Amino acid sequence: MYLFVSFADGAVMPSWFDLHEIPITAVSPNDENGVLKAVRNVHNIIDKEITAGTNPGNIFVCGFSQGGALTLASVLLYPRTIGGGAVFSGWVPFNSSIIEQIPPDAKKTPILWSHGMDDRTVFFEAGQAGPPFLERAAPEEIDVYLAMNPQAYPGLGHSISTDELRYLETWIKTRLRSTS
Repeated sequence: MYLFVSFADGAVMPSWFDLHEIPITAVSPNDENGVLKAVRNVHNIIDKEITAGTNPGNIFVCGFSQGGALTLASVLLYPRTIGGGAVFSGWVPFNSSIIEQIPPDAKKTPILWSHGMDDRTVFFEAGQAGPPFLERAAPEEIDVYLAMNPQAYPGLGHSISTDELRYLETWIKTRLRSTS
């Protein structure tokens, strides 16, 4: 989807939602309305997969950077538990008032959180704000083991490493459910 993007002086470019500044920090402004619109698009895709017969436990939403922020929003606001959400170099794209809108079943969706420690586009501190947010969202329900023990990659900038992808593969395989 192409949007006007504020940080780029209103240039039209591929973007899930508006970004007001780059680099992204833990206190960067968020486009919550744009995030929620993008979340509806992701939810429509998930709904189509479930309607087609995919076990919700075998649906994983994964995203990098802005897609990681959208992944977090999408899995936390989806009305059912799904297989998981993997956030790579992402951030929390809304304020804490959204916590009240998280459905009980969404709190059971596992979340993998991973970030390069030398990321200069989405600062590591922005990613580090995610796990405490999740803990506030559902301290007793959400599967926050991996979110509370984020995978940090020294020397990795704004990119995904082979190690991260291997870890993701293992993480998903341990959560896949039988179709029988």
